[in-house]
Amino acid sequence: MARAFAKIAFTPRVQAAQARMGSRDAYRSTELGDAETVELRPVEIEFIGARDSFYQGTVGENGWPYVQHRGGPMGFLKVLGPQTIGYADFSGNRQYISVGNLDGDDRVSLFLMDYPAQRRLKIWGRARLIDEDTEPALVARLESPDYRARVERGVIITVEAFDWNCPKYITPRFTEREVRGLVTGWQREAEQRNTAAASAEEIGRGALKLVVAGIRQMTPRVRAYELRAPDWTELPPVTAGAHLAVPVRLPDGAVVTRQYSLATHPHRRDRYEIAVLHEQSGRGGSAAIHLSWQIGTLLAVDHPANQFPLHDDDRPAILIAGGIGITPIKAMGQVLKARGNTFELHYSGRSGAEMAYRDRLEVEFPGQLHLYFTRVPGGARIDLHAVMRAAPADALCYVCGPRRLIEAAKSAAHELAISAGRVQYESFE
Repeated sequence: MARAFAKIAFTPRVQAAQARMGSRDAYRSTELGDAETVELRPVEIEFIGARDSFYQGTVGENGWPYVQHRGGPMGFLKVLGPQTIGYADFSGNRQYISVGNLDGDDRVSLFLMDYPAQRRLKIWGRARLIDEDTEPALVARLESPDYRARVERGVIITVEAFDWNCPKYITPRFTEREVRGLVTGWQREAEQRNTAAASAEEIGRGALKLVVAGIRQMTPRVRAYELRAPDWTELPPVTAGAHLAVPVRLPDGAVVTRQYSLATHPHRRDRYEIAVLHEQSGRGGSAAIHLSWQIGTLLAVDHPANQFPLHDDDRPAILIAGGIGITPIKAMGQVLKARGNTFELHYSGRSGAEMAYRDRLEVEFPGQLHLYFTRVPGGARIDLHAVMRAAPADALCYVCGPRRLIEAAKSAAHELAISAGRVQYESFE
């Protein structure tokens, strides 16, 4: 909500400081345009619902700010509507500083942190206090049935602006529950690896030698694997949309080949990166990779190939990704941005927590990225007809995702009389 945020935060003295420090021009555009309707989107709703604490700022009668930490069970800060949030105020040390401040000034600022993912959300609003005597039904909506702390009052906040911060300087921290979950998962995988007795020998027969140099858990089911040359020399160049056919040893010892799009920025020559979705009902390749690939696993693969190439001129583009189909689309967006092409990136997933690279895309493509959540309250699916209808007449459309997304895109293009040559697609099934 750029304009609402700027209206509150960029006071004349803040603007003067920006001018002195040389950032005024970069932020001036956020103050322009029509007044927007400030509404929480599915991405904010999901983020708020996953928090178990936040920081709240109020202002006293003497002008001094006061910051208070509020905590509770996950989801105790509840979204009551597109412009309304609230929480049950549990009994504390009985100083009542925030309560007193809000009696005189209803303005409030919240800071919500996600330390493991290095994300933060700022919310400005106006708060009012309620209790069971005045609004018992609303207080009941704020309660957490399984949490035994005594509720003294409810705090209802009307949101006037919000803004996402960049991840810079956020030190990752993990709760006891998160650490326990990670350790349990690592222990389980170690046991599985021992049971499978995964071979340390080189897998595959290709001419290009690679080693697994990094593993990153991006979502509960998606891992990114960084692949480098064993001697850390440069790798063969690739183009956006390229894929790598990797050898995978199944638990029965058979070696099969699976294709994965390269998510790495194509300009990088030091490494390749693939993202692997663990498919429980798949053919076993992704499960075997998650089970057996470790730091140091050696692979012998064929050179990358590209059957989903990006155009090399200045025409605009519409990028559409569903689920793990984001991998080649991410690389395309990076190339288009570097070239200065006009483009949009439409990314759909079950929920924000299940969308690989989402946090990076939000930072890298703030003006081009559009997110869709299909299994989140208030979420919506991509309206392919609307997206394609609004595209420039010479735009090319690239679609990657499940077969149903591909078929829907082809059908929309046909109904809109968009030539087949302007719609390129790749299915990950």
